[in-house]
Amino acid sequence: MNIKISGIGSYIPEKSVSNTDFTDHVFLNEDGSPFGHPNEVVVNKFKSITGIENRRYANDQFTTSDLGYFAAQKAIANANIDPETIDYIIFAHNFGDVKHGTIQSDMLPSLATRVKNKLQIQNPKCVAYDLLFGCPGWIEGVLQANAFIKSGMAKRCLVIGGETLSRVVDDHDRDSMIYSDGAGASILEASTDESGMLSYESATFANEEAGYLFFGKSYNPDLDPDTKYIKMYGRKIYEFALSNVPAAMKSCLDKSGLGIDDVKKILIHQANEKMDEAIVTRFYKLYGKTPPKDVMPMSIHDLGNSSVATVPTLFDQVLQGKIENQEINKGDVLIFASVGAGMNINAFVYRY
Repeated sequence: MNIKISGIGSYIPEKSVSNTDFTDHVFLNEDGSPFGHPNEVVVNKFKSITGIENRRYANDQFTTSDLGYFAAQKAIANANIDPETIDYIIFAHNFGDVKHGTIQSDMLPSLATRVKNKLQIQNPKCVAYDLLFGCPGWIEGVLQANAFIKSGMAKRCLVIGGETLSRVVDDHDRDSMIYSDGAGASILEASTDESGMLSYESATFANEEAGYLFFGKSYNPDLDPDTKYIKMYGRKIYEFALSNVPAAMKSCLDKSGLGIDDVKKILIHQANEKMDEAIVTRFYKLYGKTPPKDVMPMSIHDLGNSSVATVPTLFDQVLQGKIENQEINKGDVLIFASVGAGMNINAFVYRY
């Protein structure tokens, strides 16, 4: 029995923030000293490395659970199902609901419970819970839904990935330009044809890698040191990803019984354009190949890095024809992959 994605939906916030909007920021080094380069130089170098030109921020009145609810509505409509038939709602995120103008996370009740409430699902046997797994959270939720359905514990699951990272960034840290907001959602159920998940891979590296992404104080020493923001060791993450993600993708593909030439698209976490390109190049090199043109759709240029939301949002955007020169057709073999805080890596091979 294969498990397929029978419905997909995403919510892209309306507010677009361009790189030029950061030219007035006061960027500092970790020790609080001036960065030492004009912002125009910082922004241009940032664009050349990450590929990001714009990113999306949620409107002030919305929180992460709101974005997840909007995406869930679209996924349910796309699957053409009755919400009362959903057995599990799995909401992958990292920081809960952070209201505009605050830095405090709110996760009580769970975001999944909030979405269930907004969907007005009456069935108490629809179990709702949150999943904290860094950027690979949506893929991990899909793997859990796969296990629930194959075991007979569920027939239909709603898996959501959402985040409002714009509310947990340090404005004095150049890395703040990477992050964005958004949500993607999917309906999972048993396939009645040959489509669906063919194999998967998941891992947590939690020795020295555990601290590559963390919550830390602002680079501005005048701000309260007890107020924390998302921080990362970008170079270490880059090296970790290049060393481990291609091998995980190869292991996953080999488990499927398919070959590298069968792969039509790779839908990878939109973290950094140069990093993603290097990962895919190394993946193909493991098979003695070079990546085919357009094998890796990208949405990071306009949407930024919305963490757990990037992969389902990218999938939805390609299916809707919103990414130039990209399409997915019936029977195409796809690889979904992600890497993020943990450090966690996961992937699955999927026949559309």
